[in-house]
Amino acid sequence: MLTDDGKHLYVSWDEYHMLIERLALKVHNSGWQFDQILCLARGGMRPGDVLSRVFDKPLAIMSTSSYRAEAGTIQGRLDMAKYITMPKGELAGRVLLVDDLADSGITLRAVVDRLRGMPAIAELRSSVIWVKGVSSYTPDYFVETLPTSPWIHQPFEEYDNLRPEGLAKKYEV
Repeated sequence: MLTDDGKHLYVSWDEYHMLIERLALKVHNSGWQFDQILCLARGGMRPGDVLSRVFDKPLAIMSTSSYRAEAGTIQGRLDMAKYITMPKGELAGRVLLVDDLADSGITLRAVVDRLRGMPAIAELRSSVIWVKGVSSYTPDYFVETLPTSPWIHQPFEEYDNLRPEGLAKKYEV
């Protein structure tokens, strides 16, 4: 649910899963056949996992990070992992890149540029759940466009500040 001022979007688990399924349908309905999925950790891991299962394709993971300050709400310098983790072989052929959102577009653009420089990748397409209006990059597949630039409160954020001690208190008998 988008707040009246357009500054916050609250997403429940049910909405989140429905949006991932709609993303899968957008990719499927395009008719594009791909060989592998590469998700960006951390935001793209859940959508990447679901798409990997739905399409029965191998899942590779690339770690990126730019949100650090203010409990992960302020974008900083982009860090990209040197290596891509995958169960076997190399990232090659037709690759679907998956993340949760195109915020500023900086991360997606940098990753796409890096991947397009890899000779083993024959074709690359990108997919996200949300594209913010301020994004400088528009993925090939997306579910929702957000004309404002709200902070998206995803359902798993409850774990950002939960520590083992908090879990122990939650389940004390």
